[in-house]
Amino acid sequence: MGTTRTRRPPTPAVAERARSLVTRGARAALVGTGEPEPCIPLMHHTWPNGTTDLLLPDDHVVRDRARHSADGLPVMLELTGMTPVPLAEPVRELLWLLGRLHEPDARTGRERALRLAEKAPHPNLLDAGRGATLLRLHPSSAVYSDAEGCAPVSPTELAAADPDPFCQVEHAWLEHLDQAHPEMLCALRRHLPQVLRDAGGTAGRIRPIGVDRFGVRVRVPAPGGTQDVRLAFSAEATTPAELQKRFAELVGCPAGRSLDV
Repeated sequence: MGTTRTRRPPTPAVAERARSLVTRGARAALVGTGEPEPCIPLMHHTWPNGTTDLLLPDDHVVRDRARHSADGLPVMLELTGMTPVPLAEPVRELLWLLGRLHEPDARTGRERALRLAEKAPHPNLLDAGRGATLLRLHPSSAVYSDAEGCAPVSPTELAAADPDPFCQVEHAWLEHLDQAHPEMLCALRRHLPQVLRDAGGTAGRIRPIGVDRFGVRVRVPAPGGTQDVRLAFSAEATTPAELQKRFAELVGCPAGRSLDV
C-alpha cells in the first residue's frame, strides 16, 4: 500500500516574505550590542537589501561604540512583524539582520536624513544633528522566521525579491475583515482539519493573521491552545479584484461580497 502524502499549500518564497516584511515596516530593536537590554531606535528605515538607517540619541552607549569602532560595531537588528488584529501572541514573523553599525560623517548624515525625510517621513528625523545621530547598518547576512519555517536569506536575495502585492494593505484589510465580517471568517471553518473544527466548537473564533497572493492565514482554537493554518486560494491572486474573488471562493460565495482592498 502506498503512503498518502499531504500536499502543502503554496507559499511565497522566503526572500519574498522577508522583503514583504521590510516593505510593510516592522518594530526594530538592536541586540547583541553588549548591553543588557535591546536598543530601540528613535526611528528606523530598512531599504530593500536590508541596509538600515537608525536614529539614536547622541548620548546612547551604542552610538558611542559605533562611533569609535573603525570597522563598525557588530550588531544584530531584529525586525518584528505583528498580527493585524490584537492577539495574546501577536508576533507573526521575525527578520534578523546581522552586520556592522557605522556612523557617517556629518555631511553624509545630513544627506541621508534629507533622503529619508522624502522616502519615509518621521517626526524624529527633525532631531538628526540636534541631539540624535543617524547611523547605518550594513548587513552581511539575514535570517527570516515565521510559522512556515526559518531560513537564511542573503542581502542580494532580499534586494532581488518582489514584495507580495498585498503586503502594504493586508493589515487594514484583515482588520476590517475581523471587525466587520466575522461571519466570513466563521465560514472558513469548513476548510480546517476535523480535529480543529471539533476544537473550535461553536464559540471558537477564527482570527485572520495574514494574506498574500497564495492564500489567507488564520489562527484557530486547537487542543491545548491555538494553531496557525494556511488556507490556499484556488489560484494565485495578483490584483485586488482577484483577491476579492479568491477569498469569496474560500468563504463559499463565488459571486463575491465587497471587501475593499
